[in-house]
Amino acid sequence: MPHRYFTKELANGQAALTGSDAHHLANVMRARIGEEVVLCGPDGLEYTGTVTAITPGRVEFSVNEGVPSKAEPSAATTLFVGYPKQGKLDEIIRHSVELGVTEIVPFFSRYCVATPKKEDVKNERYNRIAAEAAKQAGRALIPHVAMPLTDFSAVCRALSDYDKALFFYEGGGVSLRETLTPGSNQHLALITGSEGGFSVEEAAAAAAAGAVTVGLGPRILRCETAPLAALTATMLLTGNLE
Repeated sequence: MPHRYFTKELANGQAALTGSDAHHLANVMRARIGEEVVLCGPDGLEYTGTVTAITPGRVEFSVNEGVPSKAEPSAATTLFVGYPKQGKLDEIIRHSVELGVTEIVPFFSRYCVATPKKEDVKNERYNRIAAEAAKQAGRALIPHVAMPLTDFSAVCRALSDYDKALFFYEGGGVSLRETLTPGSNQHLALITGSEGGFSVEEAAAAAAAGAVTVGLGPRILRCETAPLAALTATMLLTGNLE
């Protein structure tokens, strides 16, 4: 299988890799002129790139016409996840990217155990994790990990940007199957909580902001399990696990 790289330098049948990716391809993988790799551009398409030049810190390519990636789901999904403690967010990011998430937005809420600390430094690492997971999973886009929102009211204000928002509440709600249909190309927001769950007031605020309150069955899921279960179920019900 050809190696996969992401680049912003892709236009008019030409592309280039620089920095660590160029070093990896040229020096670790020992690429040669004429070798082919898969290149993914900002447009979310996949291109076959043929190496045309290798110079220190730069590899250049000619590329064919881009094609849509089968790895990108029809439903663009943003995961709003309550900020967990002890590095659990690393695994949530890694696995949600594998499952097809488009964006991850951590947030702090009333019952979060974790508190903000060096979030700008953490965010750089979180986005590196997302990029590594995207390459491993054969994605054509690197999902973005946003800086955390400071409170739940900020989450509620953001929900107007989505076609549908689903609030996964430990207190239960309507069946997820009733809210999603196969082939959906909607822009979806999924909201799951931290270790402490949500307050009654936060649940009411989500509903007032237009979110549909849904459940994930009769069992209480851990904060690192719930977002992955919600995302998996969403991908299945929208026809994106077939």
